[in-house]
Amino acid sequence: MRRIGWGRLLAFVLIIENGFLLFPIVRDFVLSSEESPAARGRQVALNLGCFNCHGPDGRGNVPNHGSKFDTVPGFGEQTLMMFVKSDAELREYILDGGPQRRLQSESYRDEMAAQALRMPAFRGWVSNRDVDALVAYLRVVSGLLSPKDAIVVSGEQLAGKLGCFSCHGEMGMGGRPNPGSLKGYIPGFLGEDFHELVHDDDELMTWLRDGALPRIGGSGLGGFFFKRQRVRMPEYKRFVPEEDLQALAAYVRWLAAGTWRHEQLSS
Repeated sequence: MRRIGWGRLLAFVLIIENGFLLFPIVRDFVLSSEESPAARGRQVALNLGCFNCHGPDGRGNVPNHGSKFDTVPGFGEQTLMMFVKSDAELREYILDGGPQRRLQSESYRDEMAAQALRMPAFRGWVSNRDVDALVAYLRVVSGLLSPKDAIVVSGEQLAGKLGCFSCHGEMGMGGRPNPGSLKGYIPGFLGEDFHELVHDDDELMTWLRDGALPRIGGSGLGGFFFKRQRVRMPEYKRFVPEEDLQALAAYVRWLAAGTWRHEQLSS
């Protein structure tokens, strides 16, 4: 009788566990979200309506009558360097609608008043955590943070050509949707998800070559969700020479190390 009792208990635990993992609302509430501040920042930008004026994903080109630029500036392609000199000024744009050094200028205020669309001040509307996340997101998509080492630069260029950022987000910030996966999104290279999925260089190269890792996709619940996810990692060993994969790995390691986080934005 005791064996039957424990068997039933085990079955009950498995049902509860699988119900937790398979029921999206419960799973999303309990599981931690993407650890990358940049990915959170993108969601904050979406919630605040930033893309309404700055264009989808901040690509710009939204008409702004009365502006000397004709359009609302985007976030990428090094556009930010025309408007901000530091991370502190990014925060001032978010909180006050512009940097203090410019808001104190009467000509600048007149310039802004002439525009149909004006940057709102979000002070009092967003938490410090949300501002930090927005700054992290704007830095990542700015196009102003680049590696210096030749092999890492080569890997960055290759990542662009292969379309890595389409799935993993700009600079691998993660957070792109992936129905059927454990957390519902494609992991990036910047947060704790990466360190859970990649323990060492050998595992990183296995991901790049095979698009899978036996430790993750070959057993238990990991295997279940790995097979269930709709978007899957390509097997790049079929298309990319080993030397290029090594360069790509160097770039991913540079991103994951995060030394670039402490660099100031510059042209």
